[in-house]
Amino acid sequence: MWDFYNEPGNEGLMMDALPLLEKVFAWGREVDPVQPLTVGTWDHGNAHFEALNTYALEHSDIISFHNYGGPEFLEATISRLETYGRPLYCTEYMARTRGSRFETHLPIFKRHKVACYNWGLVSGKTQTIYPWDSPQGGSEPTEWFHDIFRSDGSPYCEAEVKSIREHTSGL
Repeated sequence: MWDFYNEPGNEGLMMDALPLLEKVFAWGREVDPVQPLTVGTWDHGNAHFEALNTYALEHSDIISFHNYGGPEFLEATISRLETYGRPLYCTEYMARTRGSRFETHLPIFKRHKVACYNWGLVSGKTQTIYPWDSPQGGSEPTEWFHDIFRSDGSPYCEAEVKSIREHTSGL
């Protein structure tokens, strides 16, 4: 799939992002791709992004979305997005400090047949062990935000890696 625009309206752009959102879909359709097009919805429940999310949902071939909330919020988001009758793909979800965890979320994705991926894998350059807006140069947090492995390849949490294997085996 082609995921055209990450978090339209973010960084304070709000509805000023709509003209570019409209253009990226137009440009994508012009080349007549064989891959499905999508723009992920995000910040579900925030009225400031409702129009942007609605536009993305109405123009995407596959529904992609971000969800950094706990299991109940994920379930509610999936239930609402399933009404579009298109495949669902969660392109951002891991945030341990916000209640989004592999052991809680992977079973939900599996049950609803929602594709997903975690964009933080190994602690390093992108610094995704830290929550957003963390000060630079801080010590390693007790609870990592995204990543799964340390730079030497060892797991941040062995039980978590075991859970990932259990929930993804046979897929």
